[in-house]
Amino acid sequence: MPKAYWIALYREISDPAKLAGYAKLAGPAIEGGGGRFLVRGTPAQIYEAGQSERTVVIEFDSVERAIAVYESAAYQQALAVLKGGAIRDLRIVPGA
Repeated sequence: MPKAYWIALYREISDPAKLAGYAKLAGPAIEGGGGRFLVRGTPAQIYEAGQSERTVVIEFDSVERAIAVYESAAYQQALAVLKGGAIRDLRIVPGA
């Protein structure tokens, strides 16, 4: 089964306190579901239509596992804390 990658691109962070509260809940929820953080931070360099905002890449053993973590009660609680604090583009992409 191919791995999957959860990619979150932050377009805008309007409330850093909400982002911090989200991170305290989201990290354990994601890691508890088998997610492994590969990237967390701002780009070292951007090209084309890129934005210099926070980027997060998380590896999972499968697409199904990544979706299950996103839909879990623990992660949904983290999202509730973040609500209104950031605009993100989040994708779950199958790996090779």
